[in-house]
This record gives sequence, C-alpha cells and structure tokens, in this order.
Amino acid sequence: MHASTTTLSPSSTRKPRVLRWRVVDIVVASVIGVASGVIFWAWGLAWSPLSGLLAFTPGLEGLLAGGWLFAGVLGGLIIRKPGAAVYTEVVAAVVSMLIGTQWGFSTLIWGVVEGLGAEIIFALFLYTNWRLGVALLAGAGAGVAVGLLDTTFTSYAAMDFGYKATYFVSAVLSGTVLAGLLSWLAVRGLARTGALARFAAGRETGHVDRSQSQNVR
Repeated sequence: MHASTTTLSPSSTRKPRVLRWRVVDIVVASVIGVASGVIFWAWGLAWSPLSGLLAFTPGLEGLLAGGWLFAGVLGGLIIRKPGAAVYTEVVAAVVSMLIGTQWGFSTLIWGVVEGLGAEIIFALFLYTNWRLGVALLAGAGAGVAVGLLDTTFTSYAAMDFGYKATYFVSAVLSGTVLAGLLSWLAVRGLARTGALARFAAGRETGHVDRSQSQNVR
C-alpha cells in the first residue's frame, strides 16, 4: 500500500516539452537574425573576390554558399522551437537585403527556402534531437535548398550539367560544414559562457546554476 502514497521528487520527474514561443525566444531569435544579416551582407561583398579564387574548377564557388546558411541552423539549435530556423534565416535575409545586396528582393526568397531546408531536418527529428549529427544534416538540408535554387533559377541554370553538379555538391558540403558544424560549435561555446542560461541548449552543458535554469520554459 505504500506505493499508493509515494510521491515523486521534483528531480525524478521530467517537465513536458513546451513548443510555444516565449518572449525571450522571439527576442534572441531576432538578435541572431539581425547579427547574421550583417554577416550575410559582408559575405556578399566578399563573394566576387573569393569566387574568383575558386575559378580554377567551375562550380567550386558553391563552397561559399554556407556563409548564407548558418543563421537558420544556429537559430534552430538555440531556440529549439518549430519555425526557429525559418524565422532567423528570413530575418537575416531581410536585414542583408535592406542594407543592400546585389541580389535584391531574391535574397528574401532564398532566405525562406534555405530556412525551410534546415527546418525540415529539425522537424523530422520532432524537435527533440540537437546532437552534432542533426546539426550537420540541417546544414546539409540548407545546402540542398540553395544548391537547387542556384542551379535552377539563376544564370547557373544555363551552365552544363558538370558545372551544376559541382556547384550543388559544393553547396551541400559548405552547408554541412559552415552552417552545420560551425553553428553547433558556436552554440556549445556560447553555452559554456552562460549566455544561453535561459535555454535548454545552455542547460545541457552543466555550467548553468540551478537558480538560472528555473522556470525557463
């Protein structure tokens, strides 16, 4: 009969996951998006000289695509809520577009699709798995998105199959490394500083005080 009166301690119970966005989620995701947008803009300025260095192999400039893909992966890994990858990538795209890029309004369209590329991966894992492998897949997903866009709806579409295949593979590889791996490392680095104390990504490192981690959902 003792079992009927036994209560579980708080430490032995798990809080249900809450996928609803909090105010802090919106604020932090917006900050990530704006900061990433400035980086996107700067990356756009570096595109021409950097792509020139890769001209020895036609299509290899796809290796630079990851510089525009990390916002969605980073936002998704930190916020861990449905829509975070799309939101941060779109905000970044809008900011870079407003500052001024050579691609104009198409920057927003690319941002939406690239964000969806990462978002789909997080959704496939039901927003429960945030390990390195998933981060790499999210980066690759964003790379697939930009690879398809760039080789279908731009001047690259007129190139031969070999060029487009090289560009596509390069874009996926770039997304995997620059957006996937580097974003995952960035989250772990930020978490160790305590900057993500109000997020699950910060609590996982074990460096967050109990007082900081209470009532964060």
